[in-house]
Amino acid sequence: MIPMPAALTNSNDLLERRKNIVPRGVGVFNTATVATASGARIVDVDGNEWIDLAGGIGVVNAGHCPAPVVQAIQEQAAKYLHTSFNVVTYEPYIALCEQLAEILPHGEATKVMLVSTGAEAVENAIKIARQSTRRQAVLCYTGAFHGRSMMAMTLTSKVDYKHDCGPFAPEVYRLPFPNYYRYHGELSIDAFVKDELKRLRESGRNVVAPDNLAAIIIEVVQGEGGFNVVPEAYLKGLREYCDEHGIVLIFDEVQSGFGRTGKWGAYEHFGVIPDISTWAKSLGSGLPIAAVMGKAHIMDAAAPGTIGGTYIGNPVACAAALATLKYMQEIDINALGVHVGNIVRKHFEAMQAKYTCVGDVRGLGAMMAMEFVHDGDPRRPDHDTCHSLVEACAKRGVILISAGTHKNIIRVLSPLVIEDEVLERALAIMDEELLRIIQNNAL
Repeated sequence: MIPMPAALTNSNDLLERRKNIVPRGVGVFNTATVATASGARIVDVDGNEWIDLAGGIGVVNAGHCPAPVVQAIQEQAAKYLHTSFNVVTYEPYIALCEQLAEILPHGEATKVMLVSTGAEAVENAIKIARQSTRRQAVLCYTGAFHGRSMMAMTLTSKVDYKHDCGPFAPEVYRLPFPNYYRYHGELSIDAFVKDELKRLRESGRNVVAPDNLAAIIIEVVQGEGGFNVVPEAYLKGLREYCDEHGIVLIFDEVQSGFGRTGKWGAYEHFGVIPDISTWAKSLGSGLPIAAVMGKAHIMDAAAPGTIGGTYIGNPVACAAALATLKYMQEIDINALGVHVGNIVRKHFEAMQAKYTCVGDVRGLGAMMAMEFVHDGDPRRPDHDTCHSLVEACAKRGVILISAGTHKNIIRVLSPLVIEDEVLERALAIMDEELLRIIQNNAL
């Protein structure tokens, strides 16, 4: 057991200052603070050490402050900070696009554009798809999270993120995500997928005509939605449907990319290639950088000046991303994703076997989740136990974040460089605190 964090005087002062100056609409997922960070450890402003199982919401797969990335940032910052790629062309942007196309080719010819955030990547992906098809409609899914800007927020499913923010973007339609755990009832996985693909095809009659669909966008593994993994047969059926009707298939890999699932992209597990994909988070080890990748003929359909922005592919962020990708290759980030995922799954499944409130354990690679429900019923989410566990672990120096529409799911997004002993310690604390919560609830 690690000791409880010491006094949090400075942290409490900092959080109070935040409360006084930062709008309350900016979420507070955990009350930890930070003075320094390295690997999978954070030291707060009071000198307490925390084990980070959130990874800045999946941004630091390669760890906090990897030395080669820090060095690359410093070297680039001394050369030039900004010219705008639209105005003055620079090599780091082009080199990063070339590297991404090499790692994640989209068919015979791939083209790449860079932006700053995942939401920005999604916005541009939709614009490219619409120009490519000369159509307007977009189909998305329940449980989806694609960002908080206007089109991205419209595509995002969770209503709590959208209160009083409308009107939303038009011509956006939504289907239930094929969430086997929640909705399968007595059906086998094969029968369930067959029904969901039937629903997809019926949507062409009762939701939106396929000849008006520019794109279908889906997360192969839902992030904020609770790490729901799309069934392989469904993804293949979706690819067939898009090919049949000339629809652009977009995979949002913002949270699932760069080793998180044990591969560069989650879609690689299923052998299904998208027409366009979006990437961000761990690409830059914390610097704001994102990418839209796609088949060259589709990417080139966008007219000059219709995609991009002032800060697209900032040179310092590009340097950070290039160094991050090189470092990830050197440490075999995909193997680490598999390894970390196996450890987390083993512990989560052991907790599921002991505690009836753990309804499901799921994920892909190190993108692992544990869902809390009442009486084993997937339709009765248990937010309270999940929230209590996040708070209890924080008191023991472990940073956790939740997910899901009802915030009843613990998701693990730890740096993939986390040491086995540190990860095992954090998971043991989770087990101890969950038992304590269950025992207290029984009193």
